[in-house]
Amino acid sequence: MPTDLVVRHAPAAAVAAHLLSFFAELDAPGLIHIARSERDADELARALRCFDPAIEVLVLPPWDCLPYDRTPPQRDCMGRRMAVLAAIDAEPGRRRLVVTSPEATLQSLPPAEVVLDASFSITSGETLDREALGAFLSRTGYILDDRVDEAGEAALLGDVVDIFPASDAFPVRIILGDGEVVEDIRTYDPTTQRTDDSIETITIGAASEAVVPADEDSADAASIQCMEARMSALYGEMGTLFDRLPDFAVSLSEEAEERAVTALDLIDDARQARREFGEGKTRGGDTYYLDAKTWKKTLKSRKPVVIDVGAVEPVRRFTLESQPQKAFGRFVKEQVEANKRVLVTGVATELKRLSRILVRNIEGKVTSVDSWQEALDAPEGSVLTGSFDLHAGFIDENNNITVIAAPDLFGARLSDSEATTEDLLSEPELRVGDVVIHEDRGVGILRALESVTVNGAECDAVRLEYHGEASVLSPVEEFGRIWRYGAEAEVVKLDRLNTDAWLKRRAVVSLEIDKAAADLIAAAKARAEENAEEIKPPRAAYAKFASRFPYPETPDQAAAIEAVLDDLESGKVMNRLICGDVGFGKTEIALRAAAAVALAGKQVAMIAPTTVLVRQHFEVFQRRFAESGIKVGHLSRITAGAEMDAVKDGLKSGEIGIVVATQAVVAEDVGFKDLGLLVIDEEHRFGAKLKQQMRSLAPALHTLTMSATPIPRTLQSAMVGVQDVSVLASPPARRRPIRTFLAPYDAASLKTALIREKRRGGQSFFVAPRIEDLGEIEGLLKTLVPKLDLRVAHGKMDAKAMDEIMVGFAGGDGDILLSTNIIESGLDVPRANTMIVWRADRFGLAQLHQLRGRVGRGRTQGVTYLLTEADKQVPDATRSRLSTLVAFDRLGSGLAISARDLDLRGAGDLMGEEQAGHMKLIGVSLYQRLLAQAVDAARGDAAGDRTEPEINLEMAGSIPQDYVPEATIRLNLYARLQRITRADELDAFAEEIADRFGEPPEAVTTLLDLTRLKLLARYRGIARVDAGPKATAISFRKTPNEGRWKSLLKGDDISRRADRLILAKPSEPGSGRLDLVKSLLDSAA
Repeated sequence: MPTDLVVRHAPAAAVAAHLLSFFAELDAPGLIHIARSERDADELARALRCFDPAIEVLVLPPWDCLPYDRTPPQRDCMGRRMAVLAAIDAEPGRRRLVVTSPEATLQSLPPAEVVLDASFSITSGETLDREALGAFLSRTGYILDDRVDEAGEAALLGDVVDIFPASDAFPVRIILGDGEVVEDIRTYDPTTQRTDDSIETITIGAASEAVVPADEDSADAASIQCMEARMSALYGEMGTLFDRLPDFAVSLSEEAEERAVTALDLIDDARQARREFGEGKTRGGDTYYLDAKTWKKTLKSRKPVVIDVGAVEPVRRFTLESQPQKAFGRFVKEQVEANKRVLVTGVATELKRLSRILVRNIEGKVTSVDSWQEALDAPEGSVLTGSFDLHAGFIDENNNITVIAAPDLFGARLSDSEATTEDLLSEPELRVGDVVIHEDRGVGILRALESVTVNGAECDAVRLEYHGEASVLSPVEEFGRIWRYGAEAEVVKLDRLNTDAWLKRRAVVSLEIDKAAADLIAAAKARAEENAEEIKPPRAAYAKFASRFPYPETPDQAAAIEAVLDDLESGKVMNRLICGDVGFGKTEIALRAAAAVALAGKQVAMIAPTTVLVRQHFEVFQRRFAESGIKVGHLSRITAGAEMDAVKDGLKSGEIGIVVATQAVVAEDVGFKDLGLLVIDEEHRFGAKLKQQMRSLAPALHTLTMSATPIPRTLQSAMVGVQDVSVLASPPARRRPIRTFLAPYDAASLKTALIREKRRGGQSFFVAPRIEDLGEIEGLLKTLVPKLDLRVAHGKMDAKAMDEIMVGFAGGDGDILLSTNIIESGLDVPRANTMIVWRADRFGLAQLHQLRGRVGRGRTQGVTYLLTEADKQVPDATRSRLSTLVAFDRLGSGLAISARDLDLRGAGDLMGEEQAGHMKLIGVSLYQRLLAQAVDAARGDAAGDRTEPEINLEMAGSIPQDYVPEATIRLNLYARLQRITRADELDAFAEEIADRFGEPPEAVTTLLDLTRLKLLARYRGIARVDAGPKATAISFRKTPNEGRWKSLLKGDDISRRADRLILAKPSEPGSGRLDLVKSLLDSAA
């Protein structure tokens, strides 16, 4: 067996192919392959599984936190690690290929006996031991929560148990019947909470590597913050992956040894930092990691194997060609003519498209293969297809085969995801302690959900507290009139009960909202009637420009670009909003729009809020339009006088086709020869008046606005048709979510984080909320990390000096940029991967999300640390707000965060002054509700009618506590139910609660039936229904005319009393009375 190791840095699929060849001839029982990084390990394993599904491939990831950090690894990370160890320990002699990273091989692992004991199986038809399950979840690191939507969470809710196994992609819902027998186990969607498929059994693994023995108190271990020390305290001496698999062969990828040295240095830095700041021997975790000497000794003893991928190169990217499919066809022909095997890969739907393209472009037979070996065994010159999900193809001269992956032709393969403006404005949930607003009583605090007796039946009511600690119970029927106010209880002024102050306040705002709705509808009508010149760029020139985009378009990008081009050609004025998370490709849409307009002979103005962002956009535009013959200029406060005059002259003469500028573009001495398109980036940073000034730069001006966190005014405009909207919800290829940690300030962890980033060749941002904080932090950083190059920037600096610092940092100058949040707007620093936010509680969620988006824009994993004061207790409401950002760590969450932040912090200065004032008076949620209703009413839509029918049947429905035990969930179910306006929504709601909580009891069925009657009454124009033992009476919103009365009064038992319709039929509470009332309502149609 060879004794040296080199795996050249080649495409993952190429490395996988050669690993498989080596693995097939291996004498050892298995192979540990150490990839260059965690990402490389994941991609390599994916390719290995594609090429040979019969081989068991396991991936052992490293922890996703710093060494000796007080913030533990995330539960899904530890869950995946424990699942891999469980597979290894269950069958230690089984032949398999374990792919890992240098960092993971340096870590100690829990003992095999602990891992094998850390599982809990649940099977349909068997009895569930609830007490044993609870104990297991507690000692293996699970968190109990009301709603289970993250890995490592569980909820034991009556007859329904929800668990999200830490190692799995989806949670499970366990339905219990009599005697705690498991009736069904179903996977479910963590977002919608709706179930999918039934499974026979589920094995739940640990959510922590620090598993507490069954006879010990888990609180003792949990009190040790450092995970390394916690595991050392529990297990004593531990071994590594090498000890776990002593007979396995070992191989390394290129740079893996260098990465291991870097990781060892970081571990030593972290250990020293802990000692420096008074933690001695890191509380027993010093031996958790291998040291450099042991690492070298281990490698030497395992004799790593040489795997040389030889002459391998990537396949060309056909997406960059002006005619990708023709270029693909020509390339396949060339390879076949060179007598190479050509393997075209993709998933099933892609293979159908690929096969059609191959048939059109080549002669001869196309053969399907099921494995890599089958492809190698095919005759030379063959064209093959394989159902392999690969990121990219490669050319392998040694094996005389060319592999083409579907993304090489079609662009990145992305999961479908859709988001709408309605989704972005969805109502956030209510919780006990929230400041709420009751439509009839005003601002109060939701104190409790209580059980009361009505007509002899128990039902729920909420206790609302008002000024002077006065309180009132609000019944279920009023839950639809209770809304989140969007502020914290400590700073809000509560209304007084039994006064008309609130009703006067609401009446004033309602009139203003009606006016605002009318203005929106008028604007939408005017827009529909406004014509503009049709803009159609030369087809070949535009295609050539588009082909220079160096990345595959995401599906949402492609749809947005098509929508923009359609708008420009429509003959109507474009007014389109592009909502897209940070780094989701909004700039490319602006470039395509600018190209279409400029190539058609008209001018373009691209506006950004800061000089730095203007500078970066200018460089991008200048680079992309370099070969187009279109001149690009820029205007900002730092543009030199002579250059500024030249740009202004060029715009007036038409010599300059595109200008990238700050708001300086609206100056009186700036004019255009023929301005056709206005692009506004970060539109939420500009005031409404300024945006209107920009739109007035030319008549019938096409406008494209872009934002990661659109303000609700903008979203409402989109909903009523004043603006069109395109949502970019699919992440770019290979972009990874930013890992986000919330923790109190800790000098040792901070030092380790900054040094780690330096060691991996990256840069760090350090952001403070105030300019006054920068001096203190600068001194702190110079003490903590004196060898790192620190740069400081803030908004009160000289404009040119700040521009030089920030642009220089973006170019790679400096290790740390200390600044205020001026960096949140669009600053692109490719090497920045670490973000430290000082006093994170002083920022809004939308600000923090924008800041977080500044890092991790390349291949390296980005990390954000939200720091709070070390010795100060953070209020629960603030911690909840910041935890939202940690929870919303998925890509594309910026829009949801924007809505949540608005709700939690109140309107603030995100709105125009008038709109913000209204929201402060009546709250964000109620404002949105009233505006939506007013828009419906202005359109003549019956849904805008705000009158709620009263239904009095001497019956009460409820959601019993033994059906849904958690008060918060019941509370929000009530609120959602009372806001339902259509029968199909009610049907979906009924299906959902049966799905989530099991077969509903009679009380829930009654509640649903009463709601259905209310919907019918509203639809029939009924204001009130009263039903008792002897008769039923209905009152109308509008008194019927005599002709209508004549048609209604048919039958001996129907009569008219005043303006009420009376049915003199006896009924008892229950289904009989419900049917009787429904029949009467139907006859009143």
